[in-house]
Amino acid sequence: MSEEIKNVAEQTPAVEAAPAQKETKKAVLNASVAPEDFDWDAFENEGVDSSSKEDTLAKYEQTLSKVTENEVVEGVVTSINKREVVVNIGAKSEGVISAPEFRYNPDLKVGDKVEVLVESAEDRKGQLVISHKKARQLKSWDMVNAAYENNEVVKGYVKTRTKGGMIVDVFGIEAFLPGSQIDIKPIRDYDQFVDQTIDFKIVKINQEGRNVVVSHKVLLEAEQEAKRAELIGKLEKGQVLEGVVKNITNYGVFVDLGGVDGLIHITDLSWGRVNHPEEIVTLDEKIKVVVLDFNEQQKRIALGLKQLTAHPWDRLNPDLKVGDKVTGKVVLIADYGAFIEIEPGVEGLVHVSEMSWSPRLHSAQEFLKVGDEVEAQILSIDREARKMSLGLKQLTANPWESIREKYPVGSKHTATVRNVTNFGVFAELEDGVEGLVHISDLSWTKIKHPSEVVAPGDTIEVQILDFDEQNHKLSLGHKQLTPNPWDEIEAKFPVGSTVEGTVASTTDKGANIALDGAEGFAFNRELVKEDGKQAVVGDKLPFKVVELRRSTNRILLSHLRTYQEVKEKAAASEAASTSKAVKSINKAVEKTTLGDIDALAALKEKLEKGE
Repeated sequence: MSEEIKNVAEQTPAVEAAPAQKETKKAVLNASVAPEDFDWDAFENEGVDSSSKEDTLAKYEQTLSKVTENEVVEGVVTSINKREVVVNIGAKSEGVISAPEFRYNPDLKVGDKVEVLVESAEDRKGQLVISHKKARQLKSWDMVNAAYENNEVVKGYVKTRTKGGMIVDVFGIEAFLPGSQIDIKPIRDYDQFVDQTIDFKIVKINQEGRNVVVSHKVLLEAEQEAKRAELIGKLEKGQVLEGVVKNITNYGVFVDLGGVDGLIHITDLSWGRVNHPEEIVTLDEKIKVVVLDFNEQQKRIALGLKQLTAHPWDRLNPDLKVGDKVTGKVVLIADYGAFIEIEPGVEGLVHVSEMSWSPRLHSAQEFLKVGDEVEAQILSIDREARKMSLGLKQLTANPWESIREKYPVGSKHTATVRNVTNFGVFAELEDGVEGLVHISDLSWTKIKHPSEVVAPGDTIEVQILDFDEQNHKLSLGHKQLTPNPWDEIEAKFPVGSTVEGTVASTTDKGANIALDGAEGFAFNRELVKEDGKQAVVGDKLPFKVVELRRSTNRILLSHLRTYQEVKEKAAASEAASTSKAVKSINKAVEKTTLGDIDALAALKEKLEKGE
């Protein structure tokens, strides 16, 4: 029985019974009788007169609210347990609502006012049926739009995880919370937010699709911005603070200073060289940092970790000097040299020219690799500028100091081909001693590129031709160690001799002629055959050796001259015979008489015509 009924029963005056003619049991309404023991049947039938009954009911009805189905009304929470929430809306009975409908509001307590939808004033059991969820849904879209327009903070219940974020219950509407809007820092475990009620701001609404997007991050950013402004107002350069490592990137570490982030650049993590910040710090680690700089307008804070310790150069052995030997590890290699760390934070540069006595320009990668432990000699040291130059070759003997004694001109040696260029081959006689075999000294025959003869890594026999001790250069020869084929060619194909050859190929200027064991060349004018036609590829013809050019290894030939000279000789012989005959006639004329002159003149004319 409800509290209202009990109160009414207690306040209703007792009705005196009329004298009975016969003895009957009559119910008496007495304030001293407990409501649960009151005989209502007797009261309705004969214990109370009709006027008193109507008055009592009227008074009772006045204590109740008028309940209309499908209407949203306000009620008061009267009790809460794990399964149910009881709400009084002033009706005959209280309504019971399933506890999960209030998951979005974990702070709900007895006495709180809530809106409910009256689904039924009385079910089969006479119980009031109400719903808080449906009441929220009826007003949810208006509430969402109002919260969005007024930039209000709303509470939302995180229901579940979905692709790209979370689903949040806001006023009974399922809103989307993107993963990037959950927190300021990167989230590693999304499931930790499921079944949590969190404050949000509505950041986007799609009226057509009735889609809502919320953000928790914007609230944190606003809070962080206030903290940042407050903290920056108190910051000073050189101030030491304590923070927690919040995020690690390739370029540095973000540290949470208590709601405000600062950045330690990778170069400010350690005095030594750092490949990645993870080598120095770990996530969620508490560290002390020093404020290097800050910008109030851009709200940026630059932090340092290495500055909390003395600079390694300040701790460097003061007795170290030029000429001393040091050991260290290769930490970086560039084309121009390698950096050697002799102590954490103290590095020296070994220039590529100080790695080997060889004059050829090398790359540092040919000598060292990162991680190598090496011994070097200090070439220069500047403590004020914190710079040091080192050398490797100084720890070995300079082979060029005794180069002439070890490699005299004309001596023969075996070398290794290190590099092949268009103009020649660089060959190494020993570590630090290289020489150049020019293309002209590589072969007796003409070649277009040295790679036709050798390749890098090949061994080659060389002869010392010349020195340049000042510049550490050697001039080498390879062909000098083999017989010159032109000695044999000159003996086999002397100038003026006639040889047989075949036209092998043609060019714009002439043709290459294949000879027995050699090749010659004939210009176009020398390739005209006796019938006036030009010689073509495949023709086998006699050729006269016109010239031997040793400087260019060339044999010049001519087919024209093989038959032209014969004609010239025949013409010369005929001319000589004619001249001799004319002379004889002239002598005979001098001895003849005048009578024979006519006959002799006719004979002379015939001789001159060649008849």
